[in-house]
Amino acid sequence: MPRRKAAEKRERIPDPKYGDLVISQFIGSLMQRGKKSTAETILYSALDICENKTGTPGLEVFLKALNNVKPVLEVKSRRVGGATYQVPIEVRTNRRSALAIRWIITFSRARSEKTMAQKLASELMAAANSEGASIKKKEDTHKMAEANKAFAHFRW
Repeated sequence: MPRRKAAEKRERIPDPKYGDLVISQFIGSLMQRGKKSTAETILYSALDICENKTGTPGLEVFLKALNNVKPVLEVKSRRVGGATYQVPIEVRTNRRSALAIRWIITFSRARSEKTMAQKLASELMAAANSEGASIKKKEDTHKMAEANKAFAHFRW
């Protein structure tokens, strides 16, 4: 936390192709070493691959995948006395989408396809069908929160 004043939220610029703020956030997370045009190319070609394979618009597959991966609950460490408890808390809306984006990108990078666009496309299609590594991560997070439900009264 900053000592003087809270950091102000910057307004995001919508992406050039779809005019969507969520896609521009995804491109920003996908980008490495400041190469935004490369990240845009990867995402747009991944959405084209999704469209060719599923027959539904790529944007629709993308948004469905993102909604399926968004977590509702997570655990936060809370120190009470000498013990540290994993306290389940609800995830804020901004953090939900940020976590979903991060998980999809992380697990698509770990996939075995040839190009990043193919990796991302297959992870998006898997997430849209409620399967794949990013969905498993969400379910694990929910299980952890459910298992520690007894410590919910330590919420702050």
